[in-house]
Amino acid sequence: MKRHFDEDLDGLAARLLHMGRLTEEMIQLAVRVVVERDAALAEEVKKRESEVNELHVEIDDRALKLIALHQPAASDLRLIAAAIKINSDLERVGDQAVNIAETGLFLLKEPTMKLFDVPRMVEVAASMLKDSLEAFARKDTALAQDVIRRDDEEDRLKSQTFNELIHLMQSDASTIQRAMDVILISRNLERVADHATNIAEDVIFMVLGKDIRHKHVSV
Repeated sequence: MKRHFDEDLDGLAARLLHMGRLTEEMIQLAVRVVVERDAALAEEVKKRESEVNELHVEIDDRALKLIALHQPAASDLRLIAAAIKINSDLERVGDQAVNIAETGLFLLKEPTMKLFDVPRMVEVAASMLKDSLEAFARKDTALAQDVIRRDDEEDRLKSQTFNELIHLMQSDASTIQRAMDVILISRNLERVADHATNIAEDVIFMVLGKDIRHKHVSV
């Protein structure tokens, strides 16, 4: 029974990491819709969204069955609880990617414009997501803490981008619609970083049993 449980637990983690890789791909593709002005890539994002949604249901089902059938010990139970929460965050990351892709389609109808700090926001959010999943896979609390620290940079870049776009709209009314679309994209990227932060916090809870939500203390 213990060997069977361990195999099921490993399978849960593997499916979650697969879902994470899909959401990483979705973010990169969605950003390319904006940067490369390629409408076809939006369809690729939506195709992956369907798989992510299916995994969302499957992973919750796997986790609940593990709890119901095996009555796991504290450390294993924390892993399962973290997997359920990470699963939800990854599903929301997929939603953010779809939002970015759809906004990118609207931008295709307008002349090109400067994206200000959005490219840097993409780098930060994407690296945070990648590293939060790596922290989960390796049970690496130091890497998880580093992800949490980087969220401040993403917030700063979003505020800076917002201020620059407000100034642009005030100086040139013809840019208002495009600027509003870029603001929406920056907000979606900030939310991706927030979800990565949540995942990192869940890793720390999973490994150490410490709930640092809203605290961001060193571990």
